Amino acid sequence: MPIVLGKPGVDGLSEAVGVLREWQYDGAPMQLHPGDLGWFWRFGAEATAAAVRTWSRDGRILAVGLLDGPELLRLTIASDAQRDEELAQRLVEDMTDLERGVLPAGKVNVEAPMDALVQDLLSEAGWNTDEPWTPLRRDLTEPVKEPDVRIAVVEPAQAHVRAAVQRASFDRSTFTDESWHAMAAGLPYSDARCLVAYDDQGHAVATVTVWSAGPGKPGLLEPMGVHREHRGHGYGKAITVAAAAALQELGSSSAVVCTPSSNAGAVATYKSAGFRQRPEIRDRYRDA
Repeated sequence: MPIVLGKPGVDGLSEAVGVLREWQYDGAPMQLHPGDLGWFWRFGAEATAAAVRTWSRDGRILAVGLLDGPELLRLTIASDAQRDEELAQRLVEDMTDLERGVLPAGKVNVEAPMDALVQDLLSEAGWNTDEPWTPLRRDLTEPVKEPDVRIAVVEPAQAHVRAAVQRASFDRSTFTDESWHAMAAGLPYSDARCLVAYDDQGHAVATVTVWSAGPGKPGLLEPMGVHREHRGHGYGKAITVAAAAALQELGSSSAVVCTPSSNAGAVATYKSAGFRQRPEIRDRYRDA
């Protein structure tokens, strides 16, 4: 059977989220997680559907891609299909032929599992490797000790607090109350939580969203941020430990996160919270 490129509508998102949940396992390469779709859902269900691509054979989804912005395709592949020659060739063709609507013209990046055959074919086609990213993982089989700061789970009435800390943590953030409500209405958020840390004066100082992929599977931190006016006091470590505890409560087997290797402060924060650094990964990119 031929490989079929799909652009699921809103009604097809549940299937894409479902297979992403199935594909998560401890020891897997850093890959697209249902929480990545969940975080993108802040733009709404229609925008999320427009950004998702699937590749199927005989009705079974073998690969899922998320156009995470105009210049990045985040792609993952079923574990038993990562060395599938027909699939890898079709993926590269779809990413090369601009008329197929997978990637735009100009400089673009593709994130894919490092051991997948598509990496080799993109290299042969002249795609270079970009700056390194550092994945980190914390095992959740042992109890996680709660941090010494006050942590609150964000409810709809506190969406404005969550949004304000997000904007104060990331310089170009456009996250709003409406973004939070859109995200919370998405399918993946049924297995997610937003947390906010408070200092002794009651100021909201850090935030994180955690995404479970189901019991016994790795959960994701995306995103984690500390208010720019409250950095250097250990709140990043505290909210990250709280994130691990929340994922453990949700039944996750481990907690995973990925950050640019150049962000040494973030890498150090995650390591201080009990995360172990894994081998670096790199996107492939095509020049304009």
